[in-house]
Amino acid sequence: MSATTASLSLHNQELLRPVMPELDSIRGMAILMVVLYHGLYVGLDLSRLGPVARVILGGFWLGRLGVSLFFVLSGFLITGLLIDSRAREKYYLGFYVRRALRILPAYFATILILVATAYAPWQFIALSLCYLSNLTPLFGVPIAYHVLWSLAVEEHFYLFWPLVVRKLSERALAFFCAAVVLLSPISRAISFHFSAHDGRRFVFNEYTWNSIDGLACGALLALWLRACRPERKAVSKAAFLLLVGSVALESVGLRWGIYTRQSLIGSSLQVVPWHGVFVSLLCSFLLLGTSQWRWIAQWRGLRFFGDISYGLYLLHPLAFKLIDYFWNRSILSYVGTKYIPALLVRFSLASSLAIGVAWISRKTLESYFLSMKNKLAPP
Repeated sequence: MSATTASLSLHNQELLRPVMPELDSIRGMAILMVVLYHGLYVGLDLSRLGPVARVILGGFWLGRLGVSLFFVLSGFLITGLLIDSRAREKYYLGFYVRRALRILPAYFATILILVATAYAPWQFIALSLCYLSNLTPLFGVPIAYHVLWSLAVEEHFYLFWPLVVRKLSERALAFFCAAVVLLSPISRAISFHFSAHDGRRFVFNEYTWNSIDGLACGALLALWLRACRPERKAVSKAAFLLLVGSVALESVGLRWGIYTRQSLIGSSLQVVPWHGVFVSLLCSFLLLGTSQWRWIAQWRGLRFFGDISYGLYLLHPLAFKLIDYFWNRSILSYVGTKYIPALLVRFSLASSLAIGVAWISRKTLESYFLSMKNKLAPP
């Protein structure tokens, strides 16, 4: 096959395939964003830094949006999976068994660690076992292990979404998703209004009904690609327009405090432009992954992190706590040139530990249960 023929063959390749390695790269990007946010932004006193360091480390605030990227990707993948399988006889059984084998082993192992180390109160553990980690403030219980909130949102999505996809036509499903995208900011605005004086401004956005528009955005993309079968040029154009529109909304929102959830605009709209950016990113990676530039979207380094992303997401806060326990963090209180090196050493130690344990988990515990998928729930 000539180089020209090979290039044309790639160019005509379907965007949607049984295996899409570029999506592992996106998953890798998302987990790296989250780890950098927790390791190089959360809990730091940026006022002790010089202006350049303050800007650089302050930029890691954006890492918290890695969770939103996870939501968009999950909405895309799960909706596509359900649409492609809804004619199967064991539609529900197959989906729930395969999801349980993927999610529950590492999740329950993390819960056991939290119990063994007395990291979280029993009330939080009990609610987390019911996948209510993001709703514990409604029961008067603080979110003691914060990363579990997004897993609770995902599990609620997994619980109800198969029924919605099975019962609605693709057209009705698209309208349903569009309604979620439009109503979620309104729901967050209402929540902001009623919680303005009770100290929960940074919690209610994590309630399930306030967090599902990212999932709906991903679902809309899955529906569009399947129902309309757009040409590559149309997908490229859509990605560009989404990116431009998102940047425009973000630019306008800056004046009204879109970057802080202390304001009504920020609380309700902060993640909205980023959902557009992440859908655009998905489109771009699908295009790159089926072109002669696929090596960009399928870089092995990002795919490695994508492969261990679940365990890494669950475990990395514990790794940082463990490093802090053995190495008194008071060393980080030094100012000037000593602060940054100490911070980087701490980050390197904790992230390396988390990556190593997550890799072991992926190759042992998670792989063991994943190997049962085809036996217990044939595709």
